Amino acid sequence: MFEISDKSIEERAYFKEFSNPRVGGVVTFEGRVRNHNEGKAVSSLEYEAYEVLAQKEGLKILEEAKKKFDVVNAFCVHRVGHLYIGDMAVWVMACAEHREMAFKACEYIINEVKDRVPIWKREHYVDGEKIWVRCDQCAKHGHSKAEVTL
Repeated sequence: MFEISDKSIEERAYFKEFSNPRVGGVVTFEGRVRNHNEGKAVSSLEYEAYEVLAQKEGLKILEEAKKKFDVVNAFCVHRVGHLYIGDMAVWVMACAEHREMAFKACEYIINEVKDRVPIWKREHYVDGEKIWVRCDQCAKHGHSKAEVTL
């Protein structure tokens, strides 16, 4: 299950949905908005997504992780909209029979989502400057910020 959401992530709600007696290891990752990046003070972030393509690519990544790491269940939700310091921007959960595969799958999922899913991040700095960051990664996969604003 892959979601794009404009609401706060309530990760506990997903645990029941993904419970399975075969699972021995559950690994989660929380990506949160921090107050700095590359030496600049950050006040907030904005995320935008090309939702149809993000959903398709996100599901593909989860399926790859399931096959590659023998994962029983995998889930990812990524926020869009304006987020503030401490807000959770992305949450990943991987459930496997053994913890090693759950760890590997969780890391694979977050890295692939960051590199392949058309989600753009705009940093708002304390000094008033605002810039889009990491747009080069989506460009490598044929996605551009322009697709969202057409």
